[in-house]
Amino acid sequence: MSDHIFIKSAAEIDAMRAAGRLAAKTLKMASELVKPGVSTEEINEAVHTYTLEAGAIPAPLNYGADPSRGIPPFPKSVCTSINDVICHGIPSKKEFLKDGDIVNVDVTCILDGFHGDTSRTFLVGEVSDSAKKLVDVTWKCMHAGIEAVKPRARVRDIGAAIAKLAESHGYGVVREYVGHGIGRGFHEAPQVPHYPAKGRNPRMLPGMIFTVEPMINEGSHETYLDPVDKWTVRTADGKLSAQFEHTCLVTETGVEILTDWKYIE
Repeated sequence: MSDHIFIKSAAEIDAMRAAGRLAAKTLKMASELVKPGVSTEEINEAVHTYTLEAGAIPAPLNYGADPSRGIPPFPKSVCTSINDVICHGIPSKKEFLKDGDIVNVDVTCILDGFHGDTSRTFLVGEVSDSAKKLVDVTWKCMHAGIEAVKPRARVRDIGAAIAKLAESHGYGVVREYVGHGIGRGFHEAPQVPHYPAKGRNPRMLPGMIFTVEPMINEGSHETYLDPVDKWTVRTADGKLSAQFEHTCLVTETGVEILTDWKYIE
């Protein structure tokens, strides 16, 4: 990822609004499939078809290959991360949602050359009170981060707000995977940590677009990368993890959520 932060033009912002709204529509469509007995591959196929029919491309499909590190391209059109899977869960015909699960569905589309990126964690059937609390707090963490988005504020203000809330509940905030700039590229500068990180800390300026997508663990913040598929990331202690994600535009006065469901209802 280059360190160059792109300030979007008015035309690019309009294109990002369209991509964000399509991502939101796609995620809402996928949410209707989240129920016990549905395979994650069914969700993948629905997202793939819906995206293509909208004249867009599913960004995850065949993304991210790095032969030098033995990383294959991501093989599906959406990420489905169940229970202790933090992110990058790979849909499968053999994996079925069960009563009591929580599942994050992460959608990214490319519409007219621009990316829209969003995710939500859903409850499957009757879920434990502890799982409901984790999901609720994670939703609030995302919004705490988004509330920190304003012109001239610092990018790392976002992570400080998220971590303060998550840690007040005894939860761990994932550090290895962060929010990111987005536009013509899937992952652009700046990186947006969800914890009080050190290092580069650019100011937020109008026209910047990035994701806020905290991954909150019920236990430790530590993670485990599947050594076989090289994509699936789990909690190191086997406890639950939840995530929510919006694509956000810094405006002259604050923030506009480009993937907000209110634009499609």
